Order: sequence, then C-alpha cells, then structure tokens
Amino acid sequence: MMNRLWKVEESVLVDAPVAEVYSAVADVRNLGKWSPECFAVWSRGRGAGTGSAFVGFNRKGLFVWFTTCRVTRAERPDEFAFRVTAFGLPVALWGYRFRPEGDATRVTEYWEDLRTGPGARVAEFLGRVFTGTRPVDRAEVNRSGMRTTLGRIRAALEG
Repeated sequence: MMNRLWKVEESVLVDAPVAEVYSAVADVRNLGKWSPECFAVWSRGRGAGTGSAFVGFNRKGLFVWFTTCRVTRAERPDEFAFRVTAFGLPVALWGYRFRPEGDATRVTEYWEDLRTGPGARVAEFLGRVFTGTRPVDRAEVNRSGMRTTLGRIRAALEG
C-alpha cells in the first residue's frame, strides 16, 4: 500500500501583476470557473476577508455535494486560504501564495488534508462516497486538479 500524502502544492507563473492575481483568486466566486471539481460558489460578496464564509458546490461524475468554507488568511497580496468542512467535519485547507517575479506572479496553490482526529473515519467515508477517491489517492487527484485550476487562472488573467 502506498504511503499517504497529507499535503501537496503546485505552482505556475502568471504574466500579470501580483495585486491583480490576488484579487482574482480572492474573489471566491471564480473558483467555480477554474476548479475541475467546484462548479459554483455562493458568497455574499466578491472578495473574502479573514473569517468570512462561503459555500462551494462540487461535482464529480454523477455525484454533487456542497462544502462550507471559512477564510483563514486574506493577506493581500501575499496569501489567501480557507478551511473546508462537510457536515461540520474538517475536510481540508486550501490556499494560494502569490510572489512577484519581475512583472509576473508566481502562484502556488496548496492543499492539506484535515481528515484527522475525532470524526476522521466519517469524513473519510463521506469523501470516498461522494468523490469515489480512496484516501491514499486523494493527494494525487488533488495535485492534478491544482494543475487544471492554475492553468485556468493563468489563461483567464493572461487572455
């Protein structure tokens, strides 16, 4: 059996200023356009400050589910992150770091699996039921999704 990865990250260089890239990513409604799994976001506003909440609507194959998210970092223009829960159970931490490289921006997306401690078995079971992904495969599935998301972010901001 493979060793399970609990954290992964991917990055891409976007030919756009760091403030513009941060603003686009911190407008959480854009996640539905860029993510291969999240198809819509309900939020009360465009940007999200630390502590604000939003709901992500996700789809994989025939399965559709929602997650509740709370912004944990909104440090313009350096980092934006949020915690994801489902049915009150911790699921993951997703985030983005932004670093200027000349006139461009290095965007790093990171993910940490939070399905540990009390409720972890239920969260693992729900994750497997809704996504069809085994826990040991989750990091690589998310890494692939990150590459898609980052590519779509780059295309949107460079196009």
